[in-house]
Amino acid sequence: MSGLAGNTFFEGPAGRIEAILRQPEPPVRRAAIVCHPHPLFGGTMHNKVVFRIARAFQEAGFAVLRFNFRGTGRSQGEHDQGRGEQDDLRAAISFIERKYESAEVWLAGFSFGAAVMLRVACGEARVRAIVAAGAPVSKYDFSQLMHCDQPKLFVQGELDEFGTPDALKRFVERLDEPKRLQVIAGADHFFAGHLDELAQTVGDFIAQH
Repeated sequence: MSGLAGNTFFEGPAGRIEAILRQPEPPVRRAAIVCHPHPLFGGTMHNKVVFRIARAFQEAGFAVLRFNFRGTGRSQGEHDQGRGEQDDLRAAISFIERKYESAEVWLAGFSFGAAVMLRVACGEARVRAIVAAGAPVSKYDFSQLMHCDQPKLFVQGELDEFGTPDALKRFVERLDEPKRLQVIAGADHFFAGHLDELAQTVGDFIAQH
């Protein structure tokens, strides 16, 4: 794995966005962007769940971009309750597309990052596949997300307090195929003690697509 230093910035709609880019040996055929949890509750691109998802993509040979939403870390701008953050993610997609013109782009997100990611990814022709961990379906309204035909993985803790497996199942049932829902027994929202299972689930999904 090359490019391990990885720290970079790219331009977003609210100013510079702080990011970490991990690059495999060329040529780069696939790239993943991983979105972090809620910044007002301590979420950054360094979150453990985000890191483990990113590493699963790295181990599969992807270029992987983690970035801080506006107003987080050294990213400019102010938190925008998930609205402007969608534009930050679109800027990240454009950054990756410019850097790797022929690579397919995957999106992933954890918690708040999953909510932002899903709103951008569904119906976005530039996105090849989707990974959502700890999707907060009990906290956010996803009723507008109906048409989402990319391959989709949803990974949820059995004890997730922001999105029960039953609530997530009802949401996923409305979505287009292909889709997969994996509930990790005994895991809470942060997958404490179950990060290896989360990473394995993501890795298996990548291998199948």
